Amino acid sequence: MNGIEKITQRIDQDAQGQIDQILAQAQAKAAEITARYEAQAKKESEDILARGAKNAAEREERLASVAQMEAKKLTLATKQEMLDKAFDLALDRLVSLPDEEYVALLADLAVKAATTGREQLIFSQKDRTRVGKQVVAAANEKLAKAVAPELPGSLTDSKAGAILDKVVSGASAILAGTGMLTLSEETRPMRGGFILSDGDVEVNCAFETLVRLQRGEISGEVAKALFD
Repeated sequence: MNGIEKITQRIDQDAQGQIDQILAQAQAKAAEITARYEAQAKKESEDILARGAKNAAEREERLASVAQMEAKKLTLATKQEMLDKAFDLALDRLVSLPDEEYVALLADLAVKAATTGREQLIFSQKDRTRVGKQVVAAANEKLAKAVAPELPGSLTDSKAGAILDKVVSGASAILAGTGMLTLSEETRPMRGGFILSDGDVEVNCAFETLVRLQRGEISGEVAKALFD
């Protein structure tokens, strides 16, 4: 081998060595880049999965909260409906009382509501015909009794004594200016009870009104009785 060939061979060897070195460095760099991107891709994938799981858990929690609120609303609505029915039933029973009990109840109510004892009682058309006169008479008798002197039992036990008692009660009522309730010709739409009228002043004793007012005061007790 001459000198030129030796030089050429040496150059080839040196070049090959550099090429091998460059290739090795490139492969190492490529492996490093690949590992780094694989790690990044894995991390991002895990992050996406974690966010998805978190979002799913949050959505489940929100749905559960909404379901609980809807259940509470439904429970409250059901309780309110039951309260409505309870007070409607109370009103139904009041207006369905036997005539004797109904008259006694309205007479007592008229006595408590009257301030002068000279007011007019306004009923529904049905009640005016059914019990109007009886209620007025019973209420006037109670008002008269309240202002009359108490007679000895020895007098009132007899038939004559009972008559005397009525006379004294009537006279006392006239002197006191009470016991003179009257039945109004006017009627009003109401299920039961009456309106006590004294000129421009009216006291609403209609059962619908009384039940509504009582409801505001005793709803808590009724709810406790129904739902506890």
